[in-house]
Amino acid sequence: MTYFTCRMKPGYAAEGECLWWLRRKRERGQREVPARPGTMKRFRRHGHESQRDKHKQDLYQFNKTVEHGFPHQPSALGFSPSLELLAIGTRSGAIKLAPPSVTRVTAVLAHSSGELMLLGTEGGHVFVVEVPGFRELEENNISVEDVQNKIPEDYVGRRNLECVEALHENPLNPRQVLIGYSRGLMVLWDLDRRRPIQHFLGTQQLESVWWMEDGANILSSHSDGSYCQWTVTGEDPQTEPEKQETPYGAFPCKAISKIIQLPSKQGPPFLIFSGGMPRASYGDRHCISVIHSKTHEALDFTSRIIDFFVIREGENHRGEPSALVVLVEEELVVVDLQTEGWPVIQTPYLVPLHCSAITCSHHVSSIPLKLWERVQAAGAHQNTHYSKEPWPINGGQNLAPDPPQRDLLLTGHEDGTVRFWDASGVCLFPMYKLSTAGVFLTDADPNDNMNQGSEGEWPPFRKVGCFDPYSDDPRLGIQKIHLCKYSGYLTVAGTAGQILVLELNDEAAEQMVEATVVDLLQGQEGFRWKGQARLDVREEPVLFPPGFQPFALVQCQPPAVVTAIALHSEWKLVAFGTSHGFGLYDYHQRNNIMVKCTLNPSDQMALEGPLSRVKSIKKSLRQSFRRIRRSRVSMRKHHTTNAAKLQEINARLEAEALQEMELAPVQRKIEARSSDDSFTGLVRTLYFADTFVSDSSHSTPSLWAGSNGGAVFAYVLRVPSLERRAEEPVVAHAAKEIQLMHRAPVVGLVVLDGKGSPLPEPLEVAHDLARSPEMHGSHHLLVVSEEQFKLFTLPKVSSKSKLKLTAVDGSRVRRVGVAWFGSRTDEQLESSLVVLTNQGELHVISLPSIKMMVHYPCIRREDVSGIASCVFTKYGQGFYLMSPSEFERFSLSTRWVVEPRCLVEAPLQMRPKNPSSPVHRDQPDGVPSEHRNFKRESEGYENSARQVMEHALLNDERVLQEIQKSLEGDQTTFLENNLKTKPKAGNVLSNGD
Repeated sequence: MTYFTCRMKPGYAAEGECLWWLRRKRERGQREVPARPGTMKRFRRHGHESQRDKHKQDLYQFNKTVEHGFPHQPSALGFSPSLELLAIGTRSGAIKLAPPSVTRVTAVLAHSSGELMLLGTEGGHVFVVEVPGFRELEENNISVEDVQNKIPEDYVGRRNLECVEALHENPLNPRQVLIGYSRGLMVLWDLDRRRPIQHFLGTQQLESVWWMEDGANILSSHSDGSYCQWTVTGEDPQTEPEKQETPYGAFPCKAISKIIQLPSKQGPPFLIFSGGMPRASYGDRHCISVIHSKTHEALDFTSRIIDFFVIREGENHRGEPSALVVLVEEELVVVDLQTEGWPVIQTPYLVPLHCSAITCSHHVSSIPLKLWERVQAAGAHQNTHYSKEPWPINGGQNLAPDPPQRDLLLTGHEDGTVRFWDASGVCLFPMYKLSTAGVFLTDADPNDNMNQGSEGEWPPFRKVGCFDPYSDDPRLGIQKIHLCKYSGYLTVAGTAGQILVLELNDEAAEQMVEATVVDLLQGQEGFRWKGQARLDVREEPVLFPPGFQPFALVQCQPPAVVTAIALHSEWKLVAFGTSHGFGLYDYHQRNNIMVKCTLNPSDQMALEGPLSRVKSIKKSLRQSFRRIRRSRVSMRKHHTTNAAKLQEINARLEAEALQEMELAPVQRKIEARSSDDSFTGLVRTLYFADTFVSDSSHSTPSLWAGSNGGAVFAYVLRVPSLERRAEEPVVAHAAKEIQLMHRAPVVGLVVLDGKGSPLPEPLEVAHDLARSPEMHGSHHLLVVSEEQFKLFTLPKVSSKSKLKLTAVDGSRVRRVGVAWFGSRTDEQLESSLVVLTNQGELHVISLPSIKMMVHYPCIRREDVSGIASCVFTKYGQGFYLMSPSEFERFSLSTRWVVEPRCLVEAPLQMRPKNPSSPVHRDQPDGVPSEHRNFKRESEGYENSARQVMEHALLNDERVLQEIQKSLEGDQTTFLENNLKTKPKAGNVLSNGD
C-alpha cells in the first residue's frame, strides 16, 4: 500500500494537510497509520503559504472608491453659503426627524441660531425642538387654535387651515417666523412672546413664501399661477395683498411652486420662480422664469424641477446675484446671472452621464499627451456656448495628488453619440462628444437649434441643460467602441449593423462616407431577415467639425446588432461580428477581405432581430415540449427492450454514476449545450494576434473569433509590407477551428507569449511602451468560456490545463479582461485575468498558471444591468453602472487607486466645545470607512488643531437610539430622556466619513 508522508515529528499528522488521506482510510475501514518522517515533499509548507498570502496582499485589495455621474432620483437640494458646499438628497435615503406625536412633517425650518428646529405638520401644528438633542419644547409649540384666535369667523368657517406649507424666518428679526398654510393663510409669529403678530388672509392655495431682505414685504406664490406681495405693517388682519400678478396671462395656469426676489444694484430686483405656465398650452413644460429689468426668460428643462437657489457675491453672500443653481430630476444646471444672455456654466462634476441612455463603454489607460491635447482642443470647439465664469461652488480643499496618468472613458449612447470623459481622477469630466448621426439620413434636421426659442414667442422659452432622453432613431445606438491611443483611429459599431472607422482631424472637413455592404449570410438560401432595416447613408458630402471624422463605413447584411469588434491599427484592419457571422475589413484600401457565416441552419431567432421577442418565447416553449416528448419516447423504447439490453443500460448508468462520484466534492456535473440552442452563431469576441498558427518556427498575423456556441475560429492573415501595403491586398485563410465540449459561449481569447505574458497592444512596442513579445518559447491560447478557462498550446492546439468555474460554484463568466498588478514597493508588474461573474463576484486569475488568486463580492446578483455594463481598466480598476446615471468605480489593485481626498474646515461659530474622534462605521457596501479614506497621518493631520462640524447624529450612538425609539413609537422614552451632555464630534469632515 502506498501512502503519503510529511516532514514532521513522528506520530503527528500535518494539521489540515493530511486530513484527506485520513478521511479516505476511514471510509475504506482501514487502520490509521500515524505519519512518519520521510523524504517526499508532497505538501506545501506553511511558510510557503504565508509567503504566497503576503504576495496576494501586496498585489490585490478590493475597494469601491468613487461614484461618478449624477445622483439617481434626486429629491432635495441644500446649500451652505458659509461652507460653500452643495448637498443633494435622493429617494433612496431617508432622514426622519419628528417627535412621537407628529403624523407627517410637511415643512422644516432650521433656525439661524443653530439651537432650534421648527417642524410644520400635516395637521397644521408647528412643533419646536432643540438641536442637537431633538427634545421637544412643548411650551413653544404652535397649535392651530393659537393661530385662529384673531381670524374672522367667516374666513375660518369655510374650511380648516390644512397642512403647514412653508416656514420662513424674518431676515431682520430671527425671533419672528412666518407660517404659511396650504389654504392660503399666512401668520407672522413671535417666538419670544408666543403669540401671532399679523395674519395675511390669502384666498388661493399657497405653494411657497419668500421674505424680502428689507423685512417689510413678503411674496407668496399660489396654485393658480399667481403671486402676491404683502406688507408687514403690524395691522391685523391684512385681508388684501398690496400687489397680485399672474405672469403668464389670464388663462388658467399651473402652480408657481417656488418664488424668490433678490435686490440688484444694476436696476430692478431679480424675480425668479418655477412653474406658472399656461396649463392648456405648456402644462407639460418644466420651467424656471427669470425676470430682471427688461430681460425675461423661461428656462426650459427636459426633466422635472426639484429645487433651486441663487448664489450671491460678497463675504456674507448678500451682494449681487451671481448664479442660479437648479436641481432637476436628471441633471444639475448652473446659470450665470452676471453675463449677458445668462449662459450656462459648465459643471465640473455631477455631469449627467445618461444625457442619452448609455449603451456601452470602453476604457483606455495611459493616453499619450499629444492625443490628449488634440481631443481637448476638439472638445473646446464644442463648448463655446458655455459661460467663461468660474464654477461658483468651491468650498473645501482638494488634497488629492495629480493623477499619475491620463485615462479616457468612452461611453456609447442610444442617440448615436460617443462621449469622451477624463477618467484620470475623482471627477469624471466631459472632454469631447462625437455624433455619428450626421452620416445617416434621420428625421432630425442638423441645422435645428434646439437651444433658442423663436423670436416673439410667449412665454419666452430657452432650452437649457444637456439631458435629452429622446433618440431620433434607435438604430443609431452605439454598441461597441475601440480606440487606438497610438494612431488616433477609432471604431464604433451600432445597433443596425453599421461599423464606422474614424480618424482624428484638427480641422473641419467636408467629405462623403461611402458604405461597403457585407453579406454575412453569403447568399445562403431559405433565410429571410425579419428585423430592422439598415440606416440610409447620406449621398452628399457632410461637413464634420474638428475631432474624430468618419472616413469608412461597413454595413452588415442582415443589419443586426454588432456584437464584437477588434481594431489593429498597425495592420489597418477591423474585424466585426454579429449574430450571423464575422468579417474582416481593410480600412486602408477600403475593401472587405473575408466573411465567415456562423449561423446555424436551425437558428431562426437570429433572423428575427431584436424586436421579435414574443416569437422567441414561443420557440423556446416549443423546444421544451419537444425535449419532453423525446424523453417520453425514449422511455417507452427502454420498456420494450429485452433483459440483456436492460442490464447493459443499467451497467452504463452505474458507470456514469461512479464517474460522477470520482469528481471532486465541490464540482458539479455540467450538461452539454445542444447545437440547436438559439444564437449559437452569435460572435462574442474577436482578437488579433501575431503568433504561431501553422507551424512552430514562423509566426504570422492571425484573427481569432469566439462564438456563442463554443466554437473558436482561427484565420491566418498575409499582411503586405509597409512599402507595398497600398497596392497588395491582405489575404485571409482559414487555419483552425476549435469546438468546446460543452458548447459554452466563448467570451474571451488571449494569446500568451513564450514567457506567459499577454501579447502587447498594436503599436505599443513601436512606441517603446512595452517589451517585444517572447517568440522563442511556446505560445499558448487561453480560451475563456462562460464555464471555464482552458489553455491550449500553439500551433498544435492541444489542451494543456484548465480551470473550471461553473462546476465549482455554478457561476458563469460575464466580463473578462487582462490587467497588470504591482505592489507599492516593487516596480515589477504581473499580468492577471480579471473576471466578473453573473453572481456579481470579481475573480483574479494568475497567468499563465490560470489559478484562482482572490475573489470579492462586488455587484448584487440581481443587478443584471450593472453586471452587463462592467468595464475593466488595464491596471486593475473597473466601472459599472450602479444606476442609469451613475458609475461605481472600484479597484482590485493596491498600487492604482483613484479615491477622493478632501478636507472641509468648520467655521469658528459652528465648532463644538468638546470635540472628540469620529466613530468609524462600515459603509453600506461592506467596505470599512477607513479603507475609503486616505491616510490622515501622511497628510500631517495629527498635528492639526482643526475641529469638527460633524453633527452629533453621526457620532453619538445614544442619540441614534433615541431617534430610533421615537420612530418605532416609544413615545414615553423619547419624551422623558433629555440629553444633558454636549454632542460628540470628530476632527475632520473627509470624503469617506
